[in-house]
Amino acid sequence: MARPVAKTVAKPVVKAPAKPRVHDAFVVSAPGLSELVAAECTALGIAPREVTPSGVSVSVDDAGLFALNAQLRIASRVIVRLAEFPARDFATLEKQAARVAWGRVVAAGTSVRLRVTCRKSRLYHSDAVAERVARGITGAVADVSVTTKAPADDDDEAGETPSQLIVVRFDRDVCTISADSSGELLYRRGWRQAVAKAPLRETLAAAMLAGMGWRGACALVDPFGGSGTIGIEAALIARRMAPGLSRGFAMEQWPGADAALFVGARAVLRAAVLPSAGVPIVVRDRDAGAVAAARANAERAGVAGDVVIEQEALSTLDLAAIAREGLLLTNPPYGLRVSDGADLRGLFARLGDVLRAGGRGWQLGLFMPADKALMGQLRVRTAQQLRSSNGGIEVGLFASARS
Repeated sequence: MARPVAKTVAKPVVKAPAKPRVHDAFVVSAPGLSELVAAECTALGIAPREVTPSGVSVSVDDAGLFALNAQLRIASRVIVRLAEFPARDFATLEKQAARVAWGRVVAAGTSVRLRVTCRKSRLYHSDAVAERVARGITGAVADVSVTTKAPADDDDEAGETPSQLIVVRFDRDVCTISADSSGELLYRRGWRQAVAKAPLRETLAAAMLAGMGWRGACALVDPFGGSGTIGIEAALIARRMAPGLSRGFAMEQWPGADAALFVGARAVLRAAVLPSAGVPIVVRDRDAGAVAAARANAERAGVAGDVVIEQEALSTLDLAAIAREGLLLTNPPYGLRVSDGADLRGLFARLGDVLRAGGRGWQLGLFMPADKALMGQLRVRTAQQLRSSNGGIEVGLFASARS
């Protein structure tokens, strides 16, 4: 009698999970702010590899790259290095450009902008460099249009047709090719549409708050609030609202981008938001247009209920009535920025009086040029916390000691 043949059951093939892509990223910062950006990266659990005056080098996977874009408050943008190689002639450049993994960041049928800088290199003609790199892109990805003269960061405009920015940098005959993962500059949170005179970038407002160590534990007052940037950034920090929660990023359009990852990451960030700021945040300005702009911006940012916005003169400010302790933080008018012909010495003298009347629990932070004549009118001793630039003007953050 024949024995029954045992059936063999095929075991399911278990595929090893794909290794997450690791990006060699560089977090770009405004002058003087890279140490603050490095601290932000560390707080996210992303260890800086190198900190330079222009930014911070890190290694991240897709989740980490999204976290940098969505959660960094001070950084300007995040770029990812695609290639680095020496090139002293155009033949070498063109050969190496053709080897770049363009398909990682450029999809078929999309558009690309090239931004090229050349420094101390044999290949010094940026247009000719851009032409060779463009050939590499169009040879690797179908139906791509390439613009070879992207504007400088300050000239980037919101509302343009989305395109992938590629940054090409020649320095001492070494070519570095990077892809921008951010899209619009990160200071564009998506809520500021109405602006007053001499608007302060959101990233600089966040740097001011970080430089003063403000994390939402005490009251905050800005007596020269303009369009409300400092107060609104403070409210976002106090409520743990990620600055990039309401906008998209270029990396989300890259080939193979994990949409589910981004949806999940945003859900986690939304769940972390607190219901209220928990401390007084007051924004004032004597200009009715500025006050209207600040209120509209606060509404769009979702913090209208957290920021008191008033049309009042500095002379009516009573810090003690707001809280026993707090931070008076402002980007005051300083002549170079707002040219109205006014003598600002009296204004700074009143500012010093307001601070002293507030009591020992109040601290002053000013973001302005180092103007000894104006600073002397305060009759308050200050020390410089950081140095940066605003609208092409060199400025510093000057802080008083808490009484």
